[in-house]
Amino acid sequence: MALKMYWYPKCGTCRKAKKFLEEHEVQFTEQNIVENPPSRDELAQFVSISGQPVKKFFNTSGKKYRELGLSKKLKEMSEEEQLDLLASDGMLIKRPLITDGNQVTVGFKEEEFKEKWL
Repeated sequence: MALKMYWYPKCGTCRKAKKFLEEHEVQFTEQNIVENPPSRDELAQFVSISGQPVKKFFNTSGKKYRELGLSKKLKEMSEEEQLDLLASDGMLIKRPLITDGNQVTVGFKEEEFKEKWL
């Protein structure tokens, strides 16, 4: 699988990640995470590949996250319920989310990008 970046064009962190990949001539495809979010099955696969808990995939600094009071609600939700919620709205997903089918990164940390994508 080629590198795929789920991103939101208005997101500054996403733009930094895109710039990093372009500057390092990494080939990737883009998918708008709000207009065309990953499916629940794709999200479950990303969580499995990453080895991270589902809650690490939530955009905790997002307006929608705060509006829904998820900082308290997530603790009481099962992983299945969390996946359903993530799949329901791309604005809830931490971005950029990048995968090649074998690895996944969530958010942008330059060192992690150097390690995984270069």
